[in-house]
Amino acid sequence: MSNSLYFIVILSDIIAIGVGIFAGKYIFQRSFDAKEKEAQDRAAEILRNAEVAAENIKKDRILEAKEKYLRLKSEFEDDANKKRSILQSNEQKLKQREQSLNQSMEQTKRKENELDSLKNNLNSQLEAATKRREEAEKSLQQQVTQLEKIANLTAEQAREQLVDALKAEAETRAGSYIKSAMEEARLTATKEAKKIVIETIQRTAAEHAIENCVSVFNIENDDIKGKIIGREGRNIRALEAATGVEIIVDDTPEAIVISGFDPVRREIARLSLHRLVQDGRIHPARIEEVVAKTRKNIEDEIVEIGERTVIDMGIHGLHPELVKMIGRMRFRSSYGQNLLQHSREVAKLCATMAAELGLNTKLAKRAGLLHDIGKVWPEESDLPHAILGMELAKKYKENPEVCNAIGAHHDEIEMTSILSPVIQVCDAISGSRPGARREMMESYIQRLRDLENLALSFDGVEKCYAIQAGRELRVIIDADNVSDEKAGLLSFDISQKIEKEMQYPGQIKITVIREMRSVAYAR
Repeated sequence: MSNSLYFIVILSDIIAIGVGIFAGKYIFQRSFDAKEKEAQDRAAEILRNAEVAAENIKKDRILEAKEKYLRLKSEFEDDANKKRSILQSNEQKLKQREQSLNQSMEQTKRKENELDSLKNNLNSQLEAATKRREEAEKSLQQQVTQLEKIANLTAEQAREQLVDALKAEAETRAGSYIKSAMEEARLTATKEAKKIVIETIQRTAAEHAIENCVSVFNIENDDIKGKIIGREGRNIRALEAATGVEIIVDDTPEAIVISGFDPVRREIARLSLHRLVQDGRIHPARIEEVVAKTRKNIEDEIVEIGERTVIDMGIHGLHPELVKMIGRMRFRSSYGQNLLQHSREVAKLCATMAAELGLNTKLAKRAGLLHDIGKVWPEESDLPHAILGMELAKKYKENPEVCNAIGAHHDEIEMTSILSPVIQVCDAISGSRPGARREMMESYIQRLRDLENLALSFDGVEKCYAIQAGRELRVIIDADNVSDEKAGLLSFDISQKIEKEMQYPGQIKITVIREMRSVAYAR
């Protein structure tokens, strides 16, 4: 009985153990399946998040790539346009040089024909002279014989009388010949001088496009005009205040007109508009930022223009300040004639004329390029531009002949070098070409400059811009030092001074602008 009970107890324990094992396995399997499903769900969620993040990164990279592509495309197109314009200019110069060479070859052929004709004439004259000499010897012999018979003189005595007579005749003829030779030499010298000047002008081809006071900014579509004007015109007012030009937005399709007498201001406004339109963000703060950057870039461009000019002209060793002033000539006009084009032309004329006269062509070209350097000196000076240019050339260690040629090309000082009259003549040739200069343009620009300088002479005036062909004067004052009441009085004082000191057609509107800004930084 005890054994069977013992067996039953053991069997019940084994069954309990088996049931426990089976229950544990079942519970473990359920737990493992739940964790596996949870892990799979988490993995799927991580995968989905990764796919979303990858898609966002992909979109960002695509957007960055598109922006970079557009920027590179714009830079490439700008560079291509510059190179295309340079190529077209070089092709035009080559055509002009080819035409000049053909003309020179035709002139050479004509001169060879003239020399052949002259040679034939000289040969015929020599033959005629030989015949006349033989006839004269025969006549002389006959005269000697007759003299011996008539005068009952010896041949020696007759010879002496004949020699005296011939000597007197020879002296008379020699004096006449010397006089005619001197007159012929004067005529030949004048003719040769005219010939050198004419050949110099013919061998120098130059374009004479008279600069005006407007620039045209082309746009892709007229929708951009609204952005440039801004709400209630705030953008265009900010652009005019920052650049000092007048922006004219009218019905002209796909074009905006930039008006102003100062070519540097017009160029700053044009480049600023180009950058603003490309960027798309057009508002007053952005406009001021872009104009400031553009003004700095213009200074760099001036240096680049100067360096490119001296390289094109084959001039070496110029001081960097002189190179910078040569670049500044690109944005300066004299009597409506672009000063850089005028100086380049004078340099070419000087080199050609110096070569014809056997002078130093390098010094002549150098002096021709620098002869008007005094006109672009940024500081005010009471000296004439020729004397100021000479002082600058001396300051930067230029050759004394070059310095004298610069200072004497308007007869302010005495000419001490043969190079000086060459520079003076070439300057007159360049300035006197038909259509090269326009006196009214220079007087008009000078009147606008005087108008701005008059307003700048008042205390508290920061900037001053003459716009609308001088019919309006915009004066920007310092808000910290000038009150609203004083601003009103300032416009009246400026108008009174303009009436007393200047002569002008019509009337001038004086607009005084006082803008108060408050700036703070959150850190």
